[in-house]
Amino acid sequence: MPKILIVDDSAIDRRLAGGILEKHPQFSVDYAADGSEALAHLETHAADLVVTDLQMPGLNGLELVEAIRRRWPLVPVILMTAHGSEDIAVAALEHGAASYVPKSVLARELNDTVENVLAVARADRRNERLLDCLQGLEASFILDNDAGLLPPLVDFLQDHVARMRLCDETGRIRLGIALEEALLNALYHGNLEVTGDDLQEASASLLGGGNGIVERRRHEAPYKDRRLHVRAVITPDSAQFVIRDEGPGFDPATLPDANDPANLECISGRGLMLMRTFMDEVRYNTTGNEVTLVKRCEPAPA
Repeated sequence: MPKILIVDDSAIDRRLAGGILEKHPQFSVDYAADGSEALAHLETHAADLVVTDLQMPGLNGLELVEAIRRRWPLVPVILMTAHGSEDIAVAALEHGAASYVPKSVLARELNDTVENVLAVARADRRNERLLDCLQGLEASFILDNDAGLLPPLVDFLQDHVARMRLCDETGRIRLGIALEEALLNALYHGNLEVTGDDLQEASASLLGGGNGIVERRRHEAPYKDRRLHVRAVITPDSAQFVIRDEGPGFDPATLPDANDPANLECISGRGLMLMRTFMDEVRYNTTGNEVTLVKRCEPAPA
């Protein structure tokens, strides 16, 4: 059972987030009133994931993210952002946070975000001796419109990035989050042409296997015949991932400005913000149906 630590100096907000997660039958939830209490808790209690507020007295969310990354690099951190905390949130993402959820949509987004980050954080560690000898990898995939294929693909790519020692464990998780965002975008917005207004229904269909718009379009022309094309080139110096859908594309100039902290509150800009924060380079082709993500080797810590 995954153990989740919630950190917030507001007792009301702390219980709100906890109440959302405690409804999940597989989550065990603990609480800390500030960053210092959270670190003390982690010294004596295991945690699989930390959900923290940003603006707290004493040790704030950014400082907590940095401390957890140094001492418990296998524990991902999700931020709860409020209006006015955008600049700190961007800095926290750059310093190791795995994802974020605006408090304005906490009830709708928190459980899904926690599940996604936990799934990405679980990498398959088998065949250690053989894969440690790997010096490079080129792989190509052609996938049908089945979201169930994406987590194992992300795990596969994460594992080989780790083999090349391109980044530490936190960087590996962050890379997985960026790949997942790009793949889901290509699946939903690209091949299935699900609009922003349909995102909630798409999420419900993914989690519940229902007959929503996603399931319908998976079996309707022209959507059912489209495929996702993924190519990866991973070396000890860098990893490049090219993800192409067969949808109509879009004008990349219409994308929200990922450098504008105000877009943290915009769900449509969330995936792009995470991709550009966690990757060294993100670029689209002119027709908008192919994205290239590049991750370069991180310098070894001092």
